[in-house]
Amino acid sequence: MEHALKLMMKPDNIPVLAIIPMTVFMLWYAWRTARQNDAGQPDQPSHWVDTWPHLIRIELLFTIACMVILTVWSITIDAPLEEAADPLRQPDPSKAPWYFLGLQELLVYFDPWIAGVMVPLLIIFGLMAIPYLDTNPEGDGAYTWKPRKFAITVFVFGFVVLWLAPIFIGVFFRGPGWGFYWPWEAWEPGRSPAMASKNLSDLVGVTSERGAFWVGLAACAGWYLSAVAYWAARRKRDWMQQLGTTRYAVTAFLFLTMMAIPVKMILRWTLGLKYVWVTPWFNI
Repeated sequence: MEHALKLMMKPDNIPVLAIIPMTVFMLWYAWRTARQNDAGQPDQPSHWVDTWPHLIRIELLFTIACMVILTVWSITIDAPLEEAADPLRQPDPSKAPWYFLGLQELLVYFDPWIAGVMVPLLIIFGLMAIPYLDTNPEGDGAYTWKPRKFAITVFVFGFVVLWLAPIFIGVFFRGPGWGFYWPWEAWEPGRSPAMASKNLSDLVGVTSERGAFWVGLAACAGWYLSAVAYWAARRKRDWMQQLGTTRYAVTAFLFLTMMAIPVKMILRWTLGLKYVWVTPWFNI
């Protein structure tokens, strides 16, 4: 436990620990407020409040409180600075700042251009597309759950599981050589991490490069074609017709791409799967 306490008390890791109670509290508070609003009628004018002074006053108080906390923090806790960089001596593990560790953790499961370029671009594109994809007017102006179950679930899953969880893994579970260590387990610089070397084609008994290409293509195409099958089965539903074909296609693509990340991570942990689709240009 001495190693775990030392790891948690590093100045650069304290913000990550602070995320835990803040996230739990905010999720609980949002859920409690949503249930209360679902029980009442928050969409009625009698339940509305003005932005000024109600919201602005609360935001001002929280801004002052954050400034006080950061000021005290900066005075009492040393900055996580190390000695000058030495090109002949690389730190091991070499970790990015904690807010980028989620992307660095994804490098274990995907090619660099996918984890470092495509995934961030899709995150930005998805956030920009939300106002055009989610046109449901119910629940506007109040925290609610019943009218927005899918939207809230997807957002919370993406934030907690796909953003915060990789950060925690990178901070507390990665040691020398980017190997996996339990937080209470002492780091051993000489221990090499177990590297996944099996592709999907290897697991199904295909050894040729051309066969591996088509096996991976079939797996990826089947994953995304499931959205087409779902559309064919539900296209006559009222909510599907209101969504429209274009918005459904974009939503399904973003949702399936998001869910492919934890699926790939689980396959890596359980089957030692390195890549699903191997091509001469990229690997997934």
